[in-house]
Amino acid sequence: MQAEIVGISLAVQAGEAVYIPLAHSYPGAPEQLERELVLARLRPWLESAAHAKVGQNLKYDAHVLANHDITLRGIAHDTLLESYVLDAAQNRHDLDTLARRYLEHENITYEQVAGKGAKQLPFAAVSVEVATDYAAEDADIALRLHQTLWPRLRALPGLQAVYEDIEIPLLPVLMRIERHGVQIDVPLLKRVSHELSMRMMALEKQAHELAGGAFNLASPKQLQEILFERLGLPVVNKTPTGQPSTNEEVLEQLADQHELPRVILEHRMLAKLKSTYADKLPQAINPQTGRVHTMYQQAVASTGRLSSTEPNLQNIPARSPEGRRIRQAFTAPEGQVILSADYSQIELRIMAHLSKDAGLLKAFAEGKDIHRATAAEVFGVTLDAVSDLQRRAAKAINFGLIYGMSAFGLAKQLSVPRAEAQAYVDLYFARYPGVRRYMDEAREKARELGYAETLFGRRLLLPEIKARDVRRRQQAERVAINAPMQGTAADIIKRAMIDIDAWLMLSAFPAKMVMQVHDELVFEVPLEHADALAEEIKNRMAAAADLAVPLVVDVGVGKNWDEAH
Repeated sequence: MQAEIVGISLAVQAGEAVYIPLAHSYPGAPEQLERELVLARLRPWLESAAHAKVGQNLKYDAHVLANHDITLRGIAHDTLLESYVLDAAQNRHDLDTLARRYLEHENITYEQVAGKGAKQLPFAAVSVEVATDYAAEDADIALRLHQTLWPRLRALPGLQAVYEDIEIPLLPVLMRIERHGVQIDVPLLKRVSHELSMRMMALEKQAHELAGGAFNLASPKQLQEILFERLGLPVVNKTPTGQPSTNEEVLEQLADQHELPRVILEHRMLAKLKSTYADKLPQAINPQTGRVHTMYQQAVASTGRLSSTEPNLQNIPARSPEGRRIRQAFTAPEGQVILSADYSQIELRIMAHLSKDAGLLKAFAEGKDIHRATAAEVFGVTLDAVSDLQRRAAKAINFGLIYGMSAFGLAKQLSVPRAEAQAYVDLYFARYPGVRRYMDEAREKARELGYAETLFGRRLLLPEIKARDVRRRQQAERVAINAPMQGTAADIIKRAMIDIDAWLMLSAFPAKMVMQVHDELVFEVPLEHADALAEEIKNRMAAAADLAVPLVVDVGVGKNWDEAH
């Protein structure tokens, strides 16, 4: 959003590349072509959809060109996305890593050219000679990587379709969302920050009273001494260095035995919300636009889900009062409202589609509350007779099974004996035999193929599925069951985003997609068109996949994100 072009590198055939220096400004820098003149000459080609471009992470390039009022069109290929679709389980898809992985080539690094840390030079201060070798190599390697990766993708029609129909068309959609940004109410966040500080001080005082003296809540060493020596609580887990662990999971387990761990957990949660959102969001506002612009990472999550960074807008709790206060700070401009459209229980619906279980299909087809319907089946009571506790147990089973939760995990979540939790699971599978069959088949298929697949052909490679180590193998089996559901949900919302973006570009509505958060899309829409837009967005999201059960979308409208949710 703020970077300016210093030079442009291009490669038309492998092994040959050029660099056009435009704005190197160190003492003694050679005379260069005028930037505006070069951009004016390149503009017709850069903005032409008919002229195909290939590059690495072109969403970034598109932003930088937009800073010079150029709309990059004709993005045919992106090596970042080619690599990601081919093997999403690899955790790095940057150019240097890909050059090493696929071309056995060691790139000149940015640090070698510009230095690192506090002494790192801006690219404009790098000599033209050094910049030429670095930048031209980038363009050449991107082209050579495409020539290596594209034949591999073309050999796998399912993956080629994911790349061509989902990932490449999504790139400009995400760029537009990032560029538009979202409006933040800074005075409200300052009030929230103060409220959180007051709550944290009260919790600190309570913790000191429970511990029998003052201590630093952020010090693991002092916390270890109080919990395990002074209070004599059992050591649940140890750190890699052999010290008693005081992580979240441990504190959750100890909270049943003493009040202090619960107070520490709440203090940590508030401290995270304060530092990550209440204090940081105002600092993330772009001075030129007055809005916050997150970056959506397309090639990070192995299941195909998008992740949001700098700042991360996807981890703000929706249900806690504190999280809701922060969501109230996401507001719409004058005369507009926030519209939130959220897929309802999408992964369970995908489970019903994949498992073809008669009971699940029937419950969804009849529009029943799925957790209540599950509770009625498992506990053998009528829908009306289901208690809140039974519904909570059924919800834990429904979602737990999707994520491969064991009876032990369920027992912990419901605070019931393990035998009782196992009885729930057994009853569930007796009532929904299609789900058990799907899970067994998913494990078997992954063992046979070495990967799990979504409904649209996205693959997640599972090299550990045949591991001798039981824990690693079981983890791969859990992923084999879950990835098709999580990945299909990711594909569905991406398809919806592409469709809605295209419709908004053609329609006369001055509405903007401003955020994507898991199964939810958030828009800024004119107040007078809110009802018509809500209906259209709901229908388009529901039509993003043809499942054996209806896709249900909940839509809300409000002055801020919390009100709309």
